[in-house]
Amino acid sequence: MRPTSLITSTANPKIKLARKLRERKERQESGLAYIEGLRIVIEAAQHGAAIQTLLLAPHLLSSEKGRSIAEDLLNRGAEVLEVSDEVFKSLALKDDPQGIAAIVSQSWQRLDEVHLQTGEVWVALEAVADPGNLGTILRTCDGVGAKGVILLDNSTDPYDPTAMRASMGALFTQKLVKSSFETFSTWKTAQKIPLVGTSGAAKNDYHSFQYPGLFILFMGNERHGLSEKAMTLCDQVVRIPMHGQSDSLNLAVATAVVLYEIYNHQRDAIGEKKG
Repeated sequence: MRPTSLITSTANPKIKLARKLRERKERQESGLAYIEGLRIVIEAAQHGAAIQTLLLAPHLLSSEKGRSIAEDLLNRGAEVLEVSDEVFKSLALKDDPQGIAAIVSQSWQRLDEVHLQTGEVWVALEAVADPGNLGTILRTCDGVGAKGVILLDNSTDPYDPTAMRASMGALFTQKLVKSSFETFSTWKTAQKIPLVGTSGAAKNDYHSFQYPGLFILFMGNERHGLSEKAMTLCDQVVRIPMHGQSDSLNLAVATAVVLYEIYNHQRDAIGEKKG
């Protein structure tokens, strides 16, 4: 099996679909997403993402690794389409495209499918608004070996191009869940899962706090932090001390600070057991 003949028209149905997938409405209705660039396509392929269509611009794709991934997907039965440079550039999300992109199926879990194990790290986000922040949080979650992210209420889309670019492929290493706050609250109570939130007014310092073996880190949105109802749902709340003029950190930065503190606590605990 070889790729079909070269696509030179931007009116081709697959090209039109790829372009439409920049819009959240189209992504929600189709359950698909458009990804572009060597690294993210490789991450998607290596982590078992359902790649529906691979788009290649042969003259733009100089990477042997990219060509190898394309050949592997072709052998696995994926649709591989070769397109002209002009067609690819009409889709490109950046000025210097690498000549490889894909249409993939989104991957979501239901909340009732999530069963936390001791030592696993999960993050819940209340109405995170900025896709760049969400992508950076996903990348940090991958860095600390977290399992997944639960997006509550009107959170931004992790398949937004900006979020995917910021995640650097980590989107495909994390389990993703969408839920309303009310459903999350009911599930949390039934599962008896502790929530650890963050607030500048908290008494517990994030560094000295003893994180439980099983819990979810609960972070608020960019403008207001955790809402009053979210704070009520938390079992514990920690603060990140601020000594300068600013009274808070960027959401992605604050999440990273706490996640790496949790990660270091877990590493220390493993070291103590080995010792």
